[in-house]
Amino acid sequence: MRLVRTLPVFLSAALAATAPAALVAAPAADPPLLGFGAARAAEERALEARFAAALSKGDLSPWLKRLSARPHPVGSAYGKENVEFMAGLFRSWGYDTRIEEFRVLFPTPKTRLVELVAPTHFVARLAEPAVPGDATSGQSAEQLPTYNAYSVDGDVTGDLVYVNYGVPKDYEELEKRGIDVKGKIVLARYGGSWRGIKPKVAAEHGAVGCIIYSDPKDDGYFEGDVYPKGAYRNENGVQRGSVADMPLYPGDPLTPGVGATADAKRLDRKDAATLTKIPVLPISYGDAKPLLAALAGPMAPEAWRGALPLPYHLGPGPARVHLKLEFNWDLVPARDVIATLPGSERPDEWVVRGNHHDAWVNGADDPLSGLVDLLEEAKAVGTLAKSGWKPRRTIVYAAWDGEEPGLLGSTEWAETHETELQKKAVLYINTDSNGRGFFGVGGSHILERFINQVARDVNDPERGMSVLDRNRAARLVNGSAEERQDLRGRADLRIPALGSGSDFTPFLQHLGIPSLNMGYGGEGGGGSYHSVYDSFDHYTRFIDPTFQYGVALAETGGRAVLRFANADVLPYEFTDLADTIGTYVKEVKALADTLRQQTEETNRQIDEGQLLAAADPTETYVVPRAKEPVPHLNFAPLENALAALEKSARAYDRAAAATDRGLSEATQKELDAALMGVERAFLTREGLPRRPWFRHQVYAPGFYTGYGVKTLPAVREALEQRSWGEATEQVTVVGKAIEAAAAAIDKATAVLKGGTAAKG
Repeated sequence: MRLVRTLPVFLSAALAATAPAALVAAPAADPPLLGFGAARAAEERALEARFAAALSKGDLSPWLKRLSARPHPVGSAYGKENVEFMAGLFRSWGYDTRIEEFRVLFPTPKTRLVELVAPTHFVARLAEPAVPGDATSGQSAEQLPTYNAYSVDGDVTGDLVYVNYGVPKDYEELEKRGIDVKGKIVLARYGGSWRGIKPKVAAEHGAVGCIIYSDPKDDGYFEGDVYPKGAYRNENGVQRGSVADMPLYPGDPLTPGVGATADAKRLDRKDAATLTKIPVLPISYGDAKPLLAALAGPMAPEAWRGALPLPYHLGPGPARVHLKLEFNWDLVPARDVIATLPGSERPDEWVVRGNHHDAWVNGADDPLSGLVDLLEEAKAVGTLAKSGWKPRRTIVYAAWDGEEPGLLGSTEWAETHETELQKKAVLYINTDSNGRGFFGVGGSHILERFINQVARDVNDPERGMSVLDRNRAARLVNGSAEERQDLRGRADLRIPALGSGSDFTPFLQHLGIPSLNMGYGGEGGGGSYHSVYDSFDHYTRFIDPTFQYGVALAETGGRAVLRFANADVLPYEFTDLADTIGTYVKEVKALADTLRQQTEETNRQIDEGQLLAAADPTETYVVPRAKEPVPHLNFAPLENALAALEKSARAYDRAAAATDRGLSEATQKELDAALMGVERAFLTREGLPRRPWFRHQVYAPGFYTGYGVKTLPAVREALEQRSWGEATEQVTVVGKAIEAAAAAIDKATAVLKGGTAAKG
């Protein structure tokens, strides 16, 4: 599993203009380091130079080839071999290493059937054959079949309806045309949202089954030559993947909120809310073509049409499909590798760094391209430790299992160690897959300035400039006018917020641990995602053949880990946070205004008897139903909380700037303890409406987007669902959470003002 890689984060020349002077002071010749005094900053730069010199791309290719040599999904024999191999490496580098095991629900298919029964007969192949030049594509005995994990069993027959990406707005378009999917099987193409949203929305509209296919327009021959000639998905390639309703909660479906240890209390499977309500199966575009060709009815809107050589009709029928699925519902071991380097001065403050190791099949790109970079990073950090250096804070490296089915290993570990992590973890850094191209990063906005500074110090391996200078140039050339204006008017360049799709989710959105997700990409072609063709041969031909960007990721992650582990005080910053939350408040207010205007216009047209014009004169649109008017909504609690946050952030900056002689060790520790409370303050005990596992009131995956983030989610989604009473209620709840964060910043400011100057 991985996110669509985030847009690059950029650095302006004026990056440090508003940084707290006492915490970033450095000699004039060197740019500042947030969290460090001048002397300690010089030491840190020297240490990071030694670290970077120890990195070598020579390890990456053999590690990647070894780890991807056989299929290794969660619970597999080769997955266990990989775990033991990695644990041995960590131990050889000096880490205190253990393997933590959980028992998780992981279904595998025993019956899969997609059969066109009318107007002609066709049985889908549901197989990915070996291809020339790919040494591992023929390992059929160990490969998981093409399927969607956490689909329910089912045996259904129904007329087929093509629903585009199968997201809520697509069903609104169908409704305009008078097309109902109740009692029918829907055919959706991958894209537009996370795959688990498609059967979820289909079931809400009464469908009895869901088939998801990969259209060549999205990652097949429309993009370039197909594998093995080129990088893109061939006609037999299928995207496996989880369809669990992870916007409710990730992790083991049977143990929500608690670690899936051997003796954990488990739900009955029928009570597991994250399993789908209808059967769902992925297919290739080779198998989808006869199904689409058999459809009649209206032509799909132009934006819905893919790249197959046929007219895209909507149906329903005359295509009629039989879908049958049965699964083995087994509990299997999920094994996490946890490697620890104890801190010398603040061992109870943890910097956690992770990447998953399980894959749907061989997984060279996803996830092993990121994992081998983490291993190289950890090896170089271990080399520093063997030379006598020790981190001030504890460093924890983790290789997670079971990420692909549903963030199993990371979530179960985080739930098992929840109390300790909330007390000790100061940062979580996640990677997944990696490739050639631009640096992308998203995360907590109290880390925005920190990661700007880290990436400023990493050189692009092909361009001979910092990765941020390269990205800045790209933004200036390709960005919108608004983005270019932002570059000129803001010291730090924005990073996007995180939704879900990888192992940062339990740390940030459940436990309130500041988190980053990072990687390189954008220049390698690909259509191998979650298929048997995500192999060593594919990766080394098309993604990062020289492994230069693997070294770049190891350097970026390592600098971030070392800098956080060694800082005098935790390098959080709050003016960027307040500025970003200010944009979110403006967005939800604008959303309410837009909904009000749209509702008034739609209802006016209905009142005046106007029909919406059809895009195609041969089509007939159904007159929409009148919508409830949007009432006046009072956003004052949000606006007042934002004003408090902005004031607190400025006060912290002033107090930090006034601390010009540094802080005693005791005050630094006290300040760290106060700073750790800021991100945690955004959590509420009750969590989000209807999904209490997600506690963070600023960042969450969208209920109908899955991977895509919803910021201020409780307010934004109440507006989107036109639940006006809930929106009013949640404005107050979220306002209180923001006020709590402001109060936590004020507590840190008080420590600064009362702190004693360091001796000597």
